[in-house]
Amino acid sequence: MYKIGIDLGGTKIEGIVLDKNLKEIFRKRISTEQEKGYDHILNRIHLLYNELVSSINKNTHTFGIGTPGAISKKTGLLINSNTNCLNNKPFLTDLERKLGKKVAIENDANCFAMAEALMGAGKGKDLVFGVIMGTGCGGGIVYKGQLFAGLQGISGEWGHMTIDPEGPECYCGKRGCVETFISGGGLEKLYWKTTSTKKPLKDIIADCRNSDPFAVKFLDDFFNHFGKALSNVINILDPDVVVLGGGVSNVEELYTKGIEKVKEYVFNDTLETPIVKNKTGDSAGVWGAALIGV
Repeated sequence: MYKIGIDLGGTKIEGIVLDKNLKEIFRKRISTEQEKGYDHILNRIHLLYNELVSSINKNTHTFGIGTPGAISKKTGLLINSNTNCLNNKPFLTDLERKLGKKVAIENDANCFAMAEALMGAGKGKDLVFGVIMGTGCGGGIVYKGQLFAGLQGISGEWGHMTIDPEGPECYCGKRGCVETFISGGGLEKLYWKTTSTKKPLKDIIADCRNSDPFAVKFLDDFFNHFGKALSNVINILDPDVVVLGGGVSNVEELYTKGIEKVKEYVFNDTLETPIVKNKTGDSAGVWGAALIGV
């Protein structure tokens, strides 16, 4: 049976078709166009889904979708999405009605974790913690090849642990969440508030590598927050591997200075946990969506 997956992001929607051997046979990206609203996004997903199905001549298939946020067990509505027009909407119900098909849905971090556990840097490991540090910050837990979503479907949401109650305000309503300190969006916002200058993270990193004293200090604080936040997770889960994803995972100093800070904060006299870069790249989400399909 074929597997179809769609990764719904704030700027792009990516779809993939896998055969029974998990070999990619078709893939396509289209723009999300979220500024046009909720109904338009549903129509964009429908458009891409039809093209994916046509690529396999409408053969039997499973289907899964990954998106920021989660379906509330209390209301059945989508919550905690940074694509704000999706929040508090019956997204899953509306999507199944529009497509005429049962849909499995998971947040994008869980899809990333599944892809890395089964096909990427966590392959062969029992307990994998997958991390996304991109515009936001999320995580997913996979144990022996199965996603561990938790009773409320919020397992792995380390991005909204508070590590400084006096820290920056987060969109979730709390202050000092991990996301405000180590996501790409959070770092750029912190830099802007500190300097009154808007600068992309890649330029801040370049300044640091050119020994700009402010950039050096700014990134040292980032590595410190990363170490503090990730050590908390390791202290609880003690995973076999931590796999980093998202744009911030490309900061090479994370694997030296960042890991040194994790060692400093972890509740042990040594750090044996491998902290590694992802292998599935920016398409991990769509692979994971296909893998969780029903």
